[in-house]
Amino acid sequence: MTPPRTATGSATPSARAGSRRRGARPSGTELLAAAVGAVPGGAERPGQQQMTTAIEECVAGGEHLLVQAGTGTGKSLAYLAPALTVDGPVVVSTATLALQSQLVDHDLPRLADAVEPLLGRRPTFAVLKGRHHYLCLARLDNSTEEEPEDTLFDAPAARPGGGTKWLGEAGRLGKQVERLRDWAERTATGDRDELDPGVDDQAWRLVSMPARECVGAARCPFGQECFAEASRARAREADIVVTNHSLLAVDMLADRHIVPPHKLLIVDEAHELADRVSSAAQAELVPELIDRTTRRARPLLRPETADALTAAGDALAVGLAEAPAGRITAGLPTPLREACTLLDAATRSALDAIGDIKSDDPDPVRKQQAKAALDELSTTAQRLLEEADHDVAWVEKNDSGNRRALVVAPLSVAGTLATHLYDERTVVATSATLALGGRFDTVARALGLDAPPPAPPSAAAAALAARTGPGRPAAEAPGRRLAGDVTPNAVVPATEGPGWRSLDVGSPFDYARQGILYVAAHLPRPSVSGLPDAAGEELLELVGALGGRTLGLFSSRRAAQQAAELLRARTDLPVLLQGEEALPLLVRRFREERASCLFGVMSLWQGVDVPGDACQLVVIDRLPFPRPDEPLAAARAAAVDAGGGSGFAAVSVPIAAVRLAQGVGRLIRATGDRGVVAVLDSRLETARGYGPFLRRSLPPFWYTTRPEVARGALERLAKS
Repeated sequence: MTPPRTATGSATPSARAGSRRRGARPSGTELLAAAVGAVPGGAERPGQQQMTTAIEECVAGGEHLLVQAGTGTGKSLAYLAPALTVDGPVVVSTATLALQSQLVDHDLPRLADAVEPLLGRRPTFAVLKGRHHYLCLARLDNSTEEEPEDTLFDAPAARPGGGTKWLGEAGRLGKQVERLRDWAERTATGDRDELDPGVDDQAWRLVSMPARECVGAARCPFGQECFAEASRARAREADIVVTNHSLLAVDMLADRHIVPPHKLLIVDEAHELADRVSSAAQAELVPELIDRTTRRARPLLRPETADALTAAGDALAVGLAEAPAGRITAGLPTPLREACTLLDAATRSALDAIGDIKSDDPDPVRKQQAKAALDELSTTAQRLLEEADHDVAWVEKNDSGNRRALVVAPLSVAGTLATHLYDERTVVATSATLALGGRFDTVARALGLDAPPPAPPSAAAAALAARTGPGRPAAEAPGRRLAGDVTPNAVVPATEGPGWRSLDVGSPFDYARQGILYVAAHLPRPSVSGLPDAAGEELLELVGALGGRTLGLFSSRRAAQQAAELLRARTDLPVLLQGEEALPLLVRRFREERASCLFGVMSLWQGVDVPGDACQLVVIDRLPFPRPDEPLAAARAAAVDAGGGSGFAAVSVPIAAVRLAQGVGRLIRATGDRGVVAVLDSRLETARGYGPFLRRSLPPFWYTTRPEVARGALERLAKS
């Protein structure tokens, strides 16, 4: 089985030797001008030009750069244009598949067309994903044989109803695997995202190979045809490599052996990077995983060794059943410690029994899979038993009770980022949400950079202080007030730090004219879970004034459900509730049905893009502080408290600032958008400590705490 090996599109590799233009090359600003000029009606934006120039300067000077670029800035072209002036591949990392697709399918092809006359050649680009995104021919070759052990026997434990469903699973999976076999003969890339229609995760696991289980091209019988290896070869030859934060994190933890060597790394959606690195460094023990690993390794082990693994899995299941969910603060409970001890001993014995993979092994792929799974279990058990101060452990259980896990994750990844992110390359980190509280120091520390010295206030902030006077609430000041305490489209001066600087290039949107930030300061401070009655009445009045067109962002599923039930009972408006249908379908209906409302939880706070008059009211029920039972946030806050600081101020407030800014950012998505953001949490106005910090983290909307002003604006929008 040999799939065609020719690549298609702009990801096709080209020989780099001698391909670059000799002599002087265009600057990033010249390439940007060409790219913008190629778009009908395109015009360069000051923030876009500033960002391009700053990137060129930092590359030339060996500095790192943090850039806050608001929605509508055109930041993708602003960093892609100067990237083409750098020798060798440039790596662009994104947090979401949506942005990755936007770059590869739209921005990069358009840029390549526009700059080809200036460069004298067409620049190339490639996508680099983790191995599990690609079809593995070795796994596919064994998939029929592997189905019963690795999938069908998992069905009774994984699904309610027990073993009666596994025959149906067999038929369904078998059909999907056969379709994957047919696709393998046609695909040039083996990339799962190019499979249409797709297959479910269970089927894909049968034909994909996690990196830790791969034996490598030299030992694999399909090494010369490997799709994952081919993707890496394309990446090594491309001008621009587009990857994701998860793979970037794995690359850093693997001493940067995955992503091609490069001089410039651009991290888009950089506010997500630290969390993705934390996830990559996280590990867990699950009884079902031990059971599956035991079945996989059993043919290679003596019966007593396999039985010891089974006993360790049973002990873990008992320990998890007895332990309450949540963070472990006083050492591993005895049953869990005993389970980890048994597992460590059993996995070490199993690894010794399997031994090394040799060149004459009849099935090196299966042997490597077993060894990798056992090694991961052993490493995680040892890590949990160590109970290091730099790790956090917790017991995780879902509401349905069918998932129980013992999890361990790093307390902080700032040190990891400081050590592995910046060495021997220039890093440009950009996002619409980097300057929390109007400053970059919080994000800089999270990304492993030293905080800069305090910066002088901007001219806009000084003028505002002069108007309002010291200690006077700005909401009571004469004239209008900007929520962010800066003028629209203002460029915040760059902040200097040791080896890095920052820049806020603003946004082309006139937030103060396009939108209102209304804080319902008259409402009681939220205390109970769910949607308080007073907040529900406020929501009814706001939505009623506009007649729908509302995106409701709620802090809990219960609050979203209560809000939906309230509007359905007392209005005739169509209310779409996250969870009742697939999210893409709900978003599409929200765009198309003018009077509809879409209510949901945290996954709606980012990535939902509904420009135009389909969304003219964004309602946030309460400030999105991390919940007390979020183990990592709680542990990090406790560590700050123990050091004499304020864990709430250092951990919880910045998390809320990022989440709030992302949610508020759903309102204005284009220059013609208008609307109101309504925050039904009075603390955004009344909390003297963190309220101003959170407001300064938001776009500079016109600000009010008067409900009649917000309702009046919505009523005018309803008539327009």
